[in-house]
Amino acid sequence: MFVILVYDANEKRVQKFHKICKKYLTWVQNSVFEGEISEANLRILIDELEEIMDIKEDSILIYKFRTKKYYDRETIGIPKPSHEDLFI
Repeated sequence: MFVILVYDANEKRVQKFHKICKKYLTWVQNSVFEGEISEANLRILIDELEEIMDIKEDSILIYKFRTKKYYDRETIGIPKPSHEDLFI
């Protein structure tokens, strides 16, 4: 499945959130990740984030798409480099 994950974490935990999400998804903007992920890996990702999050201060939004076929993203301004752009 294709997911978009967005988090809002206290600044004490932002780097931990970022590090965990980067293991599973592609970083596209501050606190925004996207990519193909299996249901099992998504569950692992969520479990890892829940371990460090404070539910009174932090939040996570996950948008799930069955396929990337109907997904379209438009970038306005300077895009962050994708994984493909990092390798020559």
